[in-house]
Amino acid sequence: MQTNLLIDFGEIFSNLWESMGISQGTWQNYVMLLISFVLFFLAIVKKYEPMLLLPIAFGMFLINLPGAEPILWGTHPEGNTAYEAVENRGLLWYLYYGVDKVIYPPLIFLGIGAMTDFGPLIANPKSMLIGAGAQLGIFIALFGAVCIGFTGAEAAAIAIIGGADGPTAIYVSKMLAENLVPTIAIAAYSYMALIPAIQKPIMRLLTTKKERAIRMQPLRQVSKVEKVIFPIVVTLVVGLLLPDAIPLLGMLMLGNLFRESGVVSRLSSQAQNGLINTITIFLGIAVGCKAKGDVFLTTQTLGILAIGIIAFYCGTIGGLLTAKLMCKLSKGKINPLIGSAGVSAVPMAARISEDVGRETDPGNHLLMHAMGPNVAGVIGSALAAGMLLACFG
Repeated sequence: MQTNLLIDFGEIFSNLWESMGISQGTWQNYVMLLISFVLFFLAIVKKYEPMLLLPIAFGMFLINLPGAEPILWGTHPEGNTAYEAVENRGLLWYLYYGVDKVIYPPLIFLGIGAMTDFGPLIANPKSMLIGAGAQLGIFIALFGAVCIGFTGAEAAAIAIIGGADGPTAIYVSKMLAENLVPTIAIAAYSYMALIPAIQKPIMRLLTTKKERAIRMQPLRQVSKVEKVIFPIVVTLVVGLLLPDAIPLLGMLMLGNLFRESGVVSRLSSQAQNGLINTITIFLGIAVGCKAKGDVFLTTQTLGILAIGIIAFYCGTIGGLLTAKLMCKLSKGKINPLIGSAGVSAVPMAARISEDVGRETDPGNHLLMHAMGPNVAGVIGSALAAGMLLACFG
C-alpha cells in the first residue's frame, strides 16, 4: 500500500515537471523573449509607436513562453503545421484568423481614412509627386530581394516594407508569401517605430540650412464638396485601372467619406476610435504570436531585416530628392523637408518634417504642408501594393 502511494507521487511530480515550461524551453525561445523585452522598452520607455509595438511585443512574448504554444495556439497533427490543420484551437488561433483571411488590414485602413484630412493633398495636388517618389524604397527592395535569392512573389512581399505601412505589408505578404508574414510585419512596424532615428540624419544630410528654413505659403481653403468628391473619384479611377488595390484603398476612402460627408458622425467616430483600436490590438497580438523562435531566428530573417532598413532609407531619400527638385523648379517655394513625409507613416513622418524645420527656424510650421505628401504616401503604398499583387499574385 505504501509503495503504491510513493509510485503515485512520483508520477504526479514527473507529470508536473514535464508540464512546466522550464523543462520544454529552447535557446530560440529565450532569444525571442529577449527580443520581446527590447520591443517593450522601445514601446514603453521610448514611446516608439506604442499602439502597435506593445501588442506585437506581448504576442511575441506569449508564444515564446516555453510550453505555452499548444495552449494559446492549439495543437497540430503530427508533421503538419498548416494553419487550418490546428486542433483544439486556442485564443491566438482565433485572433490570427483576421490576418489569415486578410480582414484586419483593410479595417485598419477604414479607421485611418476616417482619421485623416485629405485637404492638404487636395489643396496641393503636386504632393502626389512626392508620395510617388517616396515609393523608391519599394522598388529598390524588390530588386535587392531578387538579387539575394528570393522568388518574385517573396521579393514583392518583402519590398512592401519600403512603403512604411504596416497593414499594407501584412496584406501583401499574406497574399504573396504567407511564410514571411511574421518577419515582414515585425520589420515594418519596428522600422516605423524607429522613423525619427532613421529619417532625421538623412534629412539634415540631404538638405541645406537655407532649404530647411524655407517658409511655405499657407494652403488654400478646400471646400466640403471637394473633400466629399475626392474619395469617390479616387476609388473609381483606381478601381478601373488597378482593382487589386481596392481592398485597401477602397476602405481608406470609405473611412474618409464617413468623415467628410457629415451625415454619419457615429460611423465616423466608431471607425476612428472603437473599431481601429480593437483591430489594432488583435492585429498586433496576432502578428507577434507568429514570431516563434524556430521560425524567426534564421539567416533569411536577417536578410529581410537588412533589406527592410535599406528600403526605409531609400524611401526617405526618394521623397527628399523629389521635393528638392520641386524646390528648384519652384524657385525656392517648396521646403524639401516635406519630402521625407512622402513615406506612409501617418502622421509621424509629417511631424518629423515639422520638427526638423523648427530646429532651423522655430517659427517655421511645415506640418500641414507635410501632411499632403504623407497622405499621398498612404495612397501610393496602396497603389504599389495593388501593382505588386497584379504582377506577382
